[in-house]
Amino acid sequence: MEERGECSASASASANPSDEIWAKLVLSDERYSDVQISSDEKVISSEISATSNDKHSWCKIVRNPDLCSATMENKSQNTILVDGVKVHSDDTIVIKDGSQIIPGPDREGFVSYKFHIMSGPDICQRQLKICVDVNHAKCSICLNLWHDVVTVAPCLHNFCNGCFSEWLRRSKERHSAVLCPQCRAVVHFAGKNHFLRTIAEDMLRADSSLQRSHDEVALLDTYALVRSNLVIGSGKKNRKRAYTPLDDQSDGTYHQCQQCVTEVAGFRCKYDTVHLQCQACGGMMPSRTGFGIPQYCSGCDRSFCGAYWHALGVTGNGSYPVCSQDTLRPISDHSISRIPLLAHEKNLHEQNITDSCIRQMGRTLPDVISEWIAKFENREIDRRRMMLNHAEMITARTFVCQDCYHKLVSFLLYWFRLSIPKHVQREF
Repeated sequence: MEERGECSASASASANPSDEIWAKLVLSDERYSDVQISSDEKVISSEISATSNDKHSWCKIVRNPDLCSATMENKSQNTILVDGVKVHSDDTIVIKDGSQIIPGPDREGFVSYKFHIMSGPDICQRQLKICVDVNHAKCSICLNLWHDVVTVAPCLHNFCNGCFSEWLRRSKERHSAVLCPQCRAVVHFAGKNHFLRTIAEDMLRADSSLQRSHDEVALLDTYALVRSNLVIGSGKKNRKRAYTPLDDQSDGTYHQCQQCVTEVAGFRCKYDTVHLQCQACGGMMPSRTGFGIPQYCSGCDRSFCGAYWHALGVTGNGSYPVCSQDTLRPISDHSISRIPLLAHEKNLHEQNITDSCIRQMGRTLPDVISEWIAKFENREIDRRRMMLNHAEMITARTFVCQDCYHKLVSFLLYWFRLSIPKHVQREF
């Protein structure tokens, strides 16, 4: 029994015949025409047999925003094979240029399709072009193109991370308010601007004459202090908030954290102390570089307060929240009981195979992860595909947040699956 495919627009997609054909399904049987796909969402229908006029929908293909892939949903009652992976009814899978699709549970009786994206590289490289005057993308401190750009608020001017960090350090040494180097407005906030950083990197690729020397870039990076969002307060009560007993303080200042109120472990915040906002509980803590207690996740550079306050023996209250110590801890101290949803590119079928392999081997997920963390520590694994910052510097004692730990586990499970012989995986 052979199946032939054709396109039909789904009820939610436009069926404009003039739409550009962006992909097609090429049949292995040359007697039949290719299935051309023009709208962003298409249902693929097939004749049940070569002698029948009855048709049935067997899959839906939705174009992904990256323009280089699509998501296929199994609309039939059969299991569909995609590059050898079984996709059950109503399940979805990401397909890319060259993916082989068989609309049945096995190869016999079904023609195969090859998914092909038209003009693949051209479509994938299609981007919105933005014209930016290079003079508008320069730091007003060093007068060079932004490097690791940060934005300050409320004036929203932009500077190199290292340049502004030095300006911030000198302002604190003078015990003066932090003013914007460009407009002299009081700065209350500074944070990395990843969008402008991408623009600056594109400009460097377009014009290599804007590139600084390696030594100059390295020096700027040593100055850089802004890793997460910095809250720069003057200590004055300058915004509305709910009344608390602390409002009765005689000095009339606005206290951002518990060390603004009382000295803890020999430290108390000053009026110009820079604060970090915890990305888990929203609470504040003083930014204390060189203190020895981690305040940032090394995988994503976000700030978390749990490790800092726990080291000082401080607990939260209604006015000053403190998150759990578990939000930021060494990789070796994290625990996990199930495979993360991020694993195997969120493919539930592949996750089930990994889980079955682990159980068939008589092992547990924590045991497997512990083994592969040791391999990671010994640099037996290529780290270039790991989706964490500072990948080459990470060790088992590196502090990371829960999200980054799950990314690391997903990365390790990828290598675990590669280590399992193919004939063993096929049993599942």
